[in-house]
Amino acid sequence: MDTQFNRTAIYVSLGIAIAMVFAVIFGAKYVFTTAAQQPVALPPTPSEAADSPECAAVVDALPDKLLGYPRVDLVEPAPAGAAAWAKSSEDKITLRCGVDLPQQFTEYSQTVEADGESWLQVVDATPGSNLTTWYSTKRVPAVAVTTTSDNARDDAPEGLGDALGHLEQKQQQPNAAPLSQLKAGPDSMCSRLEKALPETLAEGYSRREDAGDKNTWVYSAPGQEEIVVRCGVAAPENYRAGVQLQQVNDVPWFEDTTLAEGTTAGTWFALGRAEDLALSAPQEAANSALVRLSDALVAATPSQ
Repeated sequence: MDTQFNRTAIYVSLGIAIAMVFAVIFGAKYVFTTAAQQPVALPPTPSEAADSPECAAVVDALPDKLLGYPRVDLVEPAPAGAAAWAKSSEDKITLRCGVDLPQQFTEYSQTVEADGESWLQVVDATPGSNLTTWYSTKRVPAVAVTTTSDNARDDAPEGLGDALGHLEQKQQQPNAAPLSQLKAGPDSMCSRLEKALPETLAEGYSRREDAGDKNTWVYSAPGQEEIVVRCGVAAPENYRAGVQLQQVNDVPWFEDTTLAEGTTAGTWFALGRAEDLALSAPQEAANSALVRLSDALVAATPSQ
């Protein structure tokens, strides 16, 4: 009798334990699902196009799932032309229709084709940020899709073709390429410099051969602003004797901060050589670019 009683107690205890485990599992799933389905708050964006009939049609035609993320409501009052998909409060995708393309969109920008659409990838360079935004470059008004997960940042959005079909298919006008507005100067040293230039100026940046402009070389990295080198430019207009210079491997550099408006890139001029050279680079890649470009200048061109 004691043995039978003990076995029964064990079976009952085991059954209760299993039931509690399932209760915890289903409870956790319920809590997680509920949290994922909470409305997403988006601040309003000043844009007349966002309130257009075309953007309203885009939002109405958006899919219930995007890249595996279920669609969720927006916190009221919801901004016009916007939508969201989420797996959790931190892991979400948002879409805005009627946005302005960023200053990073230039004649040198590399776009990605996906699902019949053309996208510009812009990675947030803020330390610790995992935000990535994809901008449509052949739709009017433009659409921006922002992801907050490393798992969704590398691939351009797919599954939006039907919704974006409500927008006019038209190439957006890019901004002027970095350094392209500078006046030209003597360029006899440029052919020697080109031979000395490295294949990369910073981590992840590869040299391109298709810049298309004389004495100009472009280095690209996915989602980042381009590094642009232009040889044979006129002396910097904003340089004045006595201003602070940055000495890098025997090459003095002048940073012209007045040229940085609207972009995260800085502009530097190499001084002290027989002719002048300009560099445009994102701040996080600038140190490496200055060092490697200085080495190439020293190797290939004479100082004054």
